[in-house]
Amino acid sequence: MSDGSVRPAQVPTGLVRLKVTDTAESSSKGNPAGKESPKRGFFGRIILFVRQVIAELRKVVVPTRKELIRFTITVLVFVIIMMLIVTGLDLLFGAGAVWVFGGS
Repeated sequence: MSDGSVRPAQVPTGLVRLKVTDTAESSSKGNPAGKESPKRGFFGRIILFVRQVIAELRKVVVPTRKELIRFTITVLVFVIIMMLIVTGLDLLFGAGAVWVFGGS
């Protein structure tokens, strides 16, 4: 940096690095103190899974009515466009098959 060069500014990506605090299993390599973490039993893993699901569900943002209507219309328009494309291709390939193999 002392040579006068300028570093470009970092652009935020919107991604956030989250620290995982509770894991199902950890290896002794990943543990800096070298201590073995107790392995969870079958029910312990189920409880951990349920806790993680609840934690993820708390992060869910419910869309407003306006957003929900906009998303629904967007999906319906996309589905209709895809249906038209598939229908067009089906008719095109059907006509091509009749032309190639001959139809009665």
